[in-house]
Amino acid sequence: MGMFNFSQDLGIDLGTANTLVYVKGKGVIVREPSVVAKNLETGAVEAVGSDARMMIGRTPGNISVVRPMKDGVIADYDTTSVMMNYYMKKAMKKRSFFAKKPNVMICVPSGITMVEERAVIDATKQAGAKEAYPIAEPFAAAIGAGLPVWEPTGSMIVDIGGGTTEIAVISLGGIVTSSSIRIAGDDMDEAIISYIRKKYNLMIGERSAESIKMDIAAAKEGIIGEERDIRGRDLLTGLPKTITVTSEEISGALDDNIDAIVNAVKTTLEKTPPELSADIMDRGIVLSGGGALLENLDKVISDETKIPVFVTDEPLESVAIGTGKSLDYIDQFRSAPSVSSRALN
Repeated sequence: MGMFNFSQDLGIDLGTANTLVYVKGKGVIVREPSVVAKNLETGAVEAVGSDARMMIGRTPGNISVVRPMKDGVIADYDTTSVMMNYYMKKAMKKRSFFAKKPNVMICVPSGITMVEERAVIDATKQAGAKEAYPIAEPFAAAIGAGLPVWEPTGSMIVDIGGGTTEIAVISLGGIVTSSSIRIAGDDMDEAIISYIRKKYNLMIGERSAESIKMDIAAAKEGIIGEERDIRGRDLLTGLPKTITVTSEEISGALDDNIDAIVNAVKTTLEKTPPELSADIMDRGIVLSGGGALLENLDKVISDETKIPVFVTDEPLESVAIGTGKSLDYIDQFRSAPSVSSRALN
């Protein structure tokens, strides 16, 4: 029975764009958008996750579709608790009636304030966790990417999520130096929406922008000659309209975002002790998160830093896998809060 309860511990990657739940011994069980649809008249939750995401931009006036996470932190506390409760129940739907509440390892951005971290822990407990332990997102991503985080060698991880880009140099079980910038996948979608509105007077939704980004966008014009039709609302006539955009246009719209990420990587390298810099030169930089899938981004970072850059095998799941694997070290997290920001023995 003890072993059964032990296996119910969860690792949660509570992301701005997606929430992933890792069940100990089973791997990533839940992978859903961080979206909730609420009825404004009754306050009731109409849908969570993929069902709610399908409603974005398509709801009647009495239903609001919200993303309770903003830039990696909780923007809407009660809705976040409801969403987490839904995902935790979904992950544990086959558990015994007598099973105890799970311990939960939950991911937080490295640049989070103490107040924001407390809100994440409280929301996790309110959602049904026995205890909640925060782990810094880049540290979890490094564990999930298979980097030797507990060894006396420097590893550099760049995790590009929906709300934040987390960059960290890790050695001996702790973060030596890190940067957290609130420029990531969502900002790229916004840049595409803004570009199409300014150039074509066409209003498109965030789902369309994300789809274009995934299909034909690249860092610094890595894809050449691809085209894509986009439908939206003409701002001059108010009528539906279809236009054709090229990969070069969309890639150009993302230049500022790419530059910000590259500059953050350079800044983190400048703050890195020389011994660890030498390790990173040998081992390279590892990219994870959904943003790592952007065509040509690894090459752009490599060209700018003169260091090899690799994309991890499962970029979308690295943080969730690392958060789940860190459950094996739960005693250290229990005795030393924010264990991922200091060295462990």
